[in-house]
Amino acid sequence: MTPLERDLRQVVIDLPVRVALGREDFYVTEANALAVAQIDGWRHWPGSKFALTGPRGSGKTHLANVWQADSGARIIAAADLPSADVPALAAGPVCVEDIGGIAGDRTAEAALFHLHNLVLSEGHALLMTAPAPPAQLGLALPDLASRLMGTQFARLALPDDALLGAILLKLFADRQIRPGPTVVPYLVPRMRRSFSFAQRLVDEIDRTALATHREVTRALAQACLSRLEQEVPTDV
Repeated sequence: MTPLERDLRQVVIDLPVRVALGREDFYVTEANALAVAQIDGWRHWPGSKFALTGPRGSGKTHLANVWQADSGARIIAAADLPSADVPALAAGPVCVEDIGGIAGDRTAEAALFHLHNLVLSEGHALLMTAPAPPAQLGLALPDLASRLMGTQFARLALPDDALLGAILLKLFADRQIRPGPTVVPYLVPRMRRSFSFAQRLVDEIDRTALATHREVTRALAQACLSRLEQEVPTDV
């Protein structure tokens, strides 16, 4: 066991993390420019509805919060719809997160179908997030699948170098961490081009720095990256 691994056995108490979800915290590059433009222009969505798609950690929730701040919308997880007061939700704009997660759950799908119809009939806007376009989610309820079939969507692409670097800096800032000047330039070309992996990497760096009482240097970041590459599945 190396000294670093031995030190990691110490109990690390998680510090509060301030997750920045404002419009000013979202970095716009070619990888997400179309999605951002659609969120900014939400009053002109065809049929008053829109879907944000992309991999886990791609910024869908962040953009949903940006939209909430602009529209006054309420945000709810699709899995929570069966127990929600759907008529109350439909009284204003609504964002339903991870509609792909309820595919095959007819009760939840029926609740989404009901909410979809009520929100639009009341003249409000509906935003949905999912890993893929609505037509590709494998929804079991024919009426819901039909309603969502033509929904306009934008995909948040995997990050380019500029966006990945900005995301790392934001994640460090959320944890009030000041990495050394060579840390982010070292990580960007070597890490997986995955938003969720970036989140795990910064979390691992934070925990390691706390456990070992060290500054966030290139050497520490390199050790954390090497460890995660071995531990985290390649689809993350």
